[in-house]
Amino acid sequence: MSMHENNVEMFPMAQGRKAGATTFGLLFLLESLVRSFNSGVLSIQAYDLLGSSQKVSVLGTFTSFTVLIITLMMPWLFGKMRRRWAYSFGGLLMIAGSIALGTYTLPGQVSGVILRNCGASIMNVTLQLYILDHIRKVDLTNSEPLRLAISTFSWVVGPISGVWLYTNYGSLAPQLAAMAAALLLLSVFWYLRLHDKVTLASGTLQPFNPIANVARFVEQPRLRLAWAIAFGRSCFWASFFTYGPLLMIEGGLNKKTGGIIISASQLFLLSAFIFGALAKRIGVRGVIALCFSVISVSTIAAGLFGIHSPIIAAALLLLAALFASGIDSVGGIPYLRSVRPHERQRMTAVYRTFIEFSELVPGFIFAIALSFFNVSAVFIILGLCLSTLALITWRYIPKSM
Repeated sequence: MSMHENNVEMFPMAQGRKAGATTFGLLFLLESLVRSFNSGVLSIQAYDLLGSSQKVSVLGTFTSFTVLIITLMMPWLFGKMRRRWAYSFGGLLMIAGSIALGTYTLPGQVSGVILRNCGASIMNVTLQLYILDHIRKVDLTNSEPLRLAISTFSWVVGPISGVWLYTNYGSLAPQLAAMAAALLLLSVFWYLRLHDKVTLASGTLQPFNPIANVARFVEQPRLRLAWAIAFGRSCFWASFFTYGPLLMIEGGLNKKTGGIIISASQLFLLSAFIFGALAKRIGVRGVIALCFSVISVSTIAAGLFGIHSPIIAAALLLLAALFASGIDSVGGIPYLRSVRPHERQRMTAVYRTFIEFSELVPGFIFAIALSFFNVSAVFIILGLCLSTLALITWRYIPKSM
């Protein structure tokens, strides 16, 4: 893409061009900023309210199950709603979630997480549909790393800022920052819509039977594999964001340390360009299998050092985060290249459930483990499970992908 084409894309007044990577990168940056302000706060606030890692895990399992059910029903709920309204409603749900989280109560924590994650789910589904409509499959190895790299600012600044606001000014402060970011996101989104109808074309989320749609998704091997990759990647990040700060706290470090390691890990999003280039040389399969292998070994080692050596454990988790960013950069390509055009709207909602499952399944397992062991066990279990994905991806991702 030339500099001229990039400039045209940045200015929505330019007519007759489809949206490109920079447009979606801008929206994803702002959406990430909304989520990042309270991403580091969620587990810390839950820990403050409940007093133990095991109870935090149980709470996470409950909220994830609720969001999963709602996610599967979303295409039915929004069967006649245009994408721009669905996207906007998702933003409003995230604002409502921040209001609930700001109350610093257990009911507010539960409802706030559910509202936040449901809003993020709606926005993610609609954004994926826009990308599928506007980005050619052959361009995905360029556009996806770019979109991820653009969001680096949000994920570096947001978590540590949110935890700093929480520890210094209380539970409402990071939520006010998240709400301000959400309002900015919706303003930019509607600015793009109002000034360039080509930028984000109209569309609807088609109604369908969620059970039949899941069955249709499951019967397609490549979609199953794409879901497994996304599930494994998301398991790492969900565990890192939830239990990483708790490991620091139980290891004797202060709450701000948790925010620091989360923000530091997001600097690795800039490596998306490197992994994207590597994928062009050795293939998407090689990059994903390599990344899962390193994540597995590093995470197990972090768990072994655990709360007794939290600094070393943090360094190992950051190494794992570097390679998790590699999967972030190209891990979505197997799905984007495999989903059939006429099934995009229906299959994307099913695909998106990897996020809820990545919080629900590990949360359930970890809740049991934490009844007997400290939080270090979380990362040993996680690493062992992710090692299987390294083998699966190397065996089943086509060399040509």
